[in-house]
Amino acid sequence: MSEQNEKPMITDVFVSGVRRGWGIATGSMLPNVLMAFVLIYFLKLTGILDLIGNLCGPLMRVFGLPGEALMVLLAAWLSMGGGVGVASSLFAAGTLSLHDVAVLAPAMYLMGSQVQYIGRLLGVVGVPGKYIPVMVLISVINALLSLVVMQILV
Repeated sequence: MSEQNEKPMITDVFVSGVRRGWGIATGSMLPNVLMAFVLIYFLKLTGILDLIGNLCGPLMRVFGLPGEALMVLLAAWLSMGGGVGVASSLFAAGTLSLHDVAVLAPAMYLMGSQVQYIGRLLGVVGVPGKYIPVMVLISVINALLSLVVMQILV
């Protein structure tokens, strides 16, 4: 008897991908984005966001950004979904302009979710701990360089 390898139909593969994608979006990304909106609203309501903006303003002005933009980078460093949520929330509130978001986007992706990935990836493959700070520093430097480049390009 000959054995036939049946390939799944393209529609089945598509539906399976949609189901997995929906699960990731609703189970992982949406909570991070929602948490970021709530956090920014709380910080704005209590005046802490203005304080952060004033304290970080001189540092972020080097890159042509308002001080509150540092919150986007910190949130993205912790969780990419959180960074997107913070950027969206600050944009919706009028704190960040479209130009600011365009400048921040590459930096968010260059250093996004490092805190999560350090444990998930580097720990699992056995990267010696002494190399982890260097790896983090390299991606942060890349992100800062992208802020400079984007100020020129945008």
